[in-house]
Formats: sequence, C-alpha cells, structure tokens
Amino acid sequence: MSVSDRLAELGIELLEVVPPVASYVPAVRAGNLVLTSGQLPMVDGVMAFTGKVGTGAGLVSPHDAAALARTAALNGLAAAAALVGLDNIRRVVKVVGFVASDPAFTGQPGVINGASNVLQEIFGEAGVHARSAVGVAVLPLDAPVEVELTVEVAS
Repeated sequence: MSVSDRLAELGIELLEVVPPVASYVPAVRAGNLVLTSGQLPMVDGVMAFTGKVGTGAGLVSPHDAAALARTAALNGLAAAAALVGLDNIRRVVKVVGFVASDPAFTGQPGVINGASNVLQEIFGEAGVHARSAVGVAVLPLDAPVEVELTVEVAS
C-alpha cells in the first residue's frame, strides 16, 4: 500500500507546507535522506495553542501538547513530501521533538509520542524510528512543541 493510500485510509490530509518564518527552507535532501527544519503545529497559518506545557492554570496540557506534536509531525511529512513526493518516502529514520516546558514538567516523551504514534500509524514498521524528546525554555512564536523529521527516500 502506498503512503498516499494509507493516509487516505486513515482519513489524514496533509496540509500545505508551512512557509519558513526566517532564513531557511522547510526540508533538504542529502543522498537518500530528507531532513526537515523544525516544524511547528500550525494549521492554515495559525497555532491552536501557545505557551508552556505542564499541568496547571495557564499551561498547555500534556494531552493537548501531544495532539500538537502530531500536527507538527504531519507538517514535517508535508515538507518532506513537497520536496521528494509522498510515495517516495520509504521510512522514518529519526524524530527530534522539542517541548516548551514549565520548569516542573518532565513528561516530554509522552508529548512527543503524539508525533511518533501518527508516523507509526502511517508507515507501520517503517515508521518505528530513533528519537529525542527535549524540554526547552521557549520555542519560536511561543509554540508549545516543535518537531524535526529525518526520513529515508527512494533513490
């Protein structure tokens, strides 16, 4: 089954590639790898949530942050697909996730599972990847999460 067919089966529609907010490109190819720039959880140019992730008043909940990580991963997939074509992506090699965290929050891996899980739903065994989940003080545009992908593509 092609990646396009699997997305259709899952009811997932990739959005337009989020335009860069600074001096970079959304994705680059190096040999059989495509590396994406950090992707924010933007939909139609808007972030549903901003701020730090944690539990308590005024914070983005870990549950909501995981959904945002899913969106950011799909934005990364869209960036890679725009460069090489969706059905040329063979596997997910690595995911790097950043979580703008309240100082008391230590659940970054659970948040980035939102990205990992959707990639595994799409690619199956080829979606199982190496990963880092890092807590940071702040992200661009006050985003709660940012996700980078490295994918292997057909030669």
